Amino acid sequence: MEFQDNVVKEYLRNVYFISGTACGGKTTVTKALGRKYNIPIYVIDDQFTIHQLKSDGEYQPTMNKRFKDADEFFGRSVEEYKKWLLGNKREQLDYVLLDLIRLSRDQVILCDLHIVVEEADRITDPSRIAFMISRPENIVDTYCNRPDHQPFNDFIHSATDYEKAKETCERTLCDLNIAAYDFIRNSNYFRVERDNNRSVEETAALVEKHFGWQLMNDLTIQKVDKDTKLQKELISFIENCSWIETKEHLAKLIRDWKFTDWETMFVAKTDGRIIGMASVLKEDYYPTHDIFPWVSSIFVSEEYRGQRISGKLIEAANIYLKDQGFTKSYIPSEHVGLYEHYGYQYVRDITNYGGSEDHLYEKVFSIV
Repeated sequence: MEFQDNVVKEYLRNVYFISGTACGGKTTVTKALGRKYNIPIYVIDDQFTIHQLKSDGEYQPTMNKRFKDADEFFGRSVEEYKKWLLGNKREQLDYVLLDLIRLSRDQVILCDLHIVVEEADRITDPSRIAFMISRPENIVDTYCNRPDHQPFNDFIHSATDYEKAKETCERTLCDLNIAAYDFIRNSNYFRVERDNNRSVEETAALVEKHFGWQLMNDLTIQKVDKDTKLQKELISFIENCSWIETKEHLAKLIRDWKFTDWETMFVAKTDGRIIGMASVLKEDYYPTHDIFPWVSSIFVSEEYRGQRISGKLIEAANIYLKDQGFTKSYIPSEHVGLYEHYGYQYVRDITNYGGSEDHLYEKVFSIV
């Protein structure tokens, strides 16, 4: 079964990719950005053994090829070695894409992987991938000198003729990486060439600028009131957001202020502008009038996702509802495994006005 490129890109819209040539710095930058933004990272090399165990020799023959020792592994010709490496990458990619679709369903994921420009064209937008490149020289020594690559260092040194094994490995990796290096440099994709005079933080800053990421030191959550400047700002935010299915209805709801009693909206702001929102409602898109209050309309601008802003909006909404005398709140969702992170528990499936099934989640407020 094959999926069209636009389908794959849609389901990977929450994934940001860092790729490039050997020793270009992609793993270092991926880890630095993951720590800085508290974003889960997915490293393809760490997943190979897991995927290998799931693979089938009939469909993934390269992944299932075994070598008895280093002599057999490095005793192949350069062309055989290159073919094996490319085959592994091609066969593993299916597993990687399925993993990323599952993991990024409700959160931003940062992925460290080996991918060429042609493959990038198929799975993502240029704004969500960065190539870290370095002209391939002394790859084996550079690779083996890293503490996290000690197992490979031990393996290649176990070869009877280490110098010959090193030469085969060096030629193979140089051939593959010089082609990728030249192709990336001549492409329109964003790239960062390795510069040992630049710090990890400075290099990571170039990539985060390309991704449009920025930390928020002044994030605030504010309640929206009728006939205020904030109400007008929220209407403008909704009218210009990417939530196509809902924004027209929601903008009209706020413009006409159809809220009653305690119903209202909350917004997340940074640098003086709105970047997210949530509502508290008596009724939502479900014929279940005995269930309320709802925390709904949860949305965060794409460039700020992955920084737990949704959680802060939900927390503010629940504090407000608790102050109004409520002992619990409800959230509807088509997803599983998201709102459990915010203290919600699955109750049952419910049917919305459109006839589709969604999951109903409930949070009981703690009593202090």
